[in-house]
Amino acid sequence: MNKILKYKDYYGSVEYDLDGKMLYGRLLGIKGAYIYEGKTLEELEADFKLFVDEYLYECEQDGVKPQTPNIGTFNVRIGTDLHFQASNKAKKNGQSLNTFVKQAIIHELQRV
Repeated sequence: MNKILKYKDYYGSVEYDLDGKMLYGRLLGIKGAYIYEGKTLEELEADFKLFVDEYLYECEQDGVKPQTPNIGTFNVRIGTDLHFQASNKAKKNGQSLNTFVKQAIIHELQRV
């Protein structure tokens, strides 16, 4: 089951409030608390799309560049020794550190 909504290059979570018996989600990868909701998955997705459209419209009206989601990029603090070892291994493999780490993540995800 996909727990991420996507619309116009924006992503949103799908979450459930047990107490309120409501679905809700948060716009992912941009700064701010952007929340949408619905009683059904269809309502949640419709509210997510409406929210994105309204966000883009308000940015246009205010002359502000909309934030673009930063999904796909992250910083990892792994310590000096591990960073050094990974960099050396990547160089020996003829890879960038980025490619080395990406392949390591793919490898781990395929083990599931």
